Amino acid sequence: MIECRNLELHVAHACNLSCESCAHYSNHHHDGVLSLATAREWLSAWSMRLRPRQFSLLGGEPAINPALPQFVWLAREMFPGSEIILVSNGFLLKRHPRLPVALRGTGATLHISIHSGSDEYQRRLEPVRELIAGWQRRWGIAVNWRESFRTWTLRYRGYGKAMKPFDDGDPESSWRNCPAKWCLQLHEGKLWKCPAIAYLGMQDRKFGLRYEWQPYLAYEPLGEECNDAELQGFVERQVEAPCGMCSVRTDA
Repeated sequence: MIECRNLELHVAHACNLSCESCAHYSNHHHDGVLSLATAREWLSAWSMRLRPRQFSLLGGEPAINPALPQFVWLAREMFPGSEIILVSNGFLLKRHPRLPVALRGTGATLHISIHSGSDEYQRRLEPVRELIAGWQRRWGIAVNWRESFRTWTLRYRGYGKAMKPFDDGDPESSWRNCPAKWCLQLHEGKLWKCPAIAYLGMQDRKFGLRYEWQPYLAYEPLGEECNDAELQGFVERQVEAPCGMCSVRTDA
């Protein structure tokens, strides 16, 4: 078994919010949810070879997937020794009254990702806080409220077809300043360096991206046919060529 810090799985590509700094391109209005059968197939291929310290279910907004509680149980089944994290903005959790049962039963932690510090956003969060407080009183689930917006950086300039990579010429600095540097993605059954490269193909299929993106679209993820040395190298590798697409600045 080869250990990695974190492995993430998109449960849904769509999101009910549209945040400019989304590393998963959810602000570009993608759709689709992952089926449990497909997730089981992908996870089964890696669960006997890879041991993530933390396994994260996210999106998009994972609560858009009607099978969300079952995904929590599946995550625990596949990674019995990992910390299981469910990352949500919270606004659609009311759709899943059985979710706290899954969270408690698996020992998973619910992370509420806060996307703005504005008074208006905080007012919108009040019903979410009330819902989760009730879940905690009844089920004793673990919850972490994290202000994600404080560490976000941009992965590209522009929007849609007009978007461009930063290409600042210093991939090492881009990697060092990246809040997603340890966010390996399991997508299409393969392992990807980070969300920005994993879901870039979705962007290209939807918008037909400009020629500047071709070096990044040519990135080869790691397939299950890899040997142990290749998997170990992939997990340990820090800076890679795709890091060059992102800004070297932390305030971008």
